[in-house]
Amino acid sequence: MPADPISFDGEIILNSVSSCVFVIDEKGIMRFINTSGEQLLQASATYLAGRNLDEFIPHDSPILALIQQARIDQANVSENGVNLESPRLGKQLVNANASPLIEDPSLIILTLTKRSLADQIARQLKHRSAARTITAMSAMLAHEIKNPLSGIRGAAQLLETTANDDDKTLTRLITDETDRICALVDRMENFSDGRPIKREAVNIHQVLEHVRHLAQNGFGKHVRFIEQYDPSLPPVFGNKDNLIQIILNLVKNASEAATQDTAEITITTAYQHGVRLAVPGSNTRVHLPLMVSIQDNGPGIPEDLRSQLFEPFVTTKAKGSGLGLALVAKMIGDHGGLIECESEPKKTVFRIMLPMYSEKLHGPLDTQKEKQS
Repeated sequence: MPADPISFDGEIILNSVSSCVFVIDEKGIMRFINTSGEQLLQASATYLAGRNLDEFIPHDSPILALIQQARIDQANVSENGVNLESPRLGKQLVNANASPLIEDPSLIILTLTKRSLADQIARQLKHRSAARTITAMSAMLAHEIKNPLSGIRGAAQLLETTANDDDKTLTRLITDETDRICALVDRMENFSDGRPIKREAVNIHQVLEHVRHLAQNGFGKHVRFIEQYDPSLPPVFGNKDNLIQIILNLVKNASEAATQDTAEITITTAYQHGVRLAVPGSNTRVHLPLMVSIQDNGPGIPEDLRSQLFEPFVTTKAKGSGLGLALVAKMIGDHGGLIECESEPKKTVFRIMLPMYSEKLHGPLDTQKEKQS
């Protein structure tokens, strides 16, 4: 027998969906806003209801034209890849749909679905695929290259003992270049470690403060650091050493990009609704609500490199190896997290989304602290 129908409250259902839903009247006034719509416009439904939509999105936005077309045609109208940009919203890429309400055609239901979440998942899968490729390659290179390099270095050192001053310059060049190649291979070996990482409760703000201290006393002496922390964040479920390496790499890149006298790096932490991704080596899926962003005011990343930024051997530095961000992407993937980048002149932002520590899933926090001590 078919199951009996269940009665649901429509508002509860709309507040449960990830898409932003608005009900707009003939004057452009918002009559209903769901929870995702509140998050998009960064205001409560109580504040937004009764206000005109064009107060929050640009007057020339295709979304307003879409609403008007749906009202005139009395039909469902959609447009994909709409750029939604304003000082309040920042940059958003959305799929938009407008359709008249059947019970009252003067009301238009506007649905905005953020493209960024789907894009993040696609990029993350791409980063992990790239990491797997260089994992196999690095294991082979480490074995096949380091042995002959040792022989070359040893031969150069032997030649140096009997060489004249001019020839010693060449033997030292051979030794230095051999050491440089060995260091590069050592970095690539990091990709071949496929073992699950050891994770525990980590205070992300302690990690950030440690990295900032290192930067201010070294490569980032010229930089003004701005901290925008949410002190109420729960711990990250992660590996502290790996998180330090991830943040240090991103902050160092930001410092090298922002070389001007007015160089600034803004480090932000926040809690936000993320996406669920499978943790490597596990059948479970985790929520990624903890966000860390590293923003610099350098010249920005060339547009043709942005989509390939986390692939191996892609770099904007003249002497860079192109492995730093690929390694960052791998380590974040090992945490089951996400990384994304937005860049324009004077504003490049790397955002990391990480899983939070849960006593229910990972054990009592006191036990975790004992492990750390």
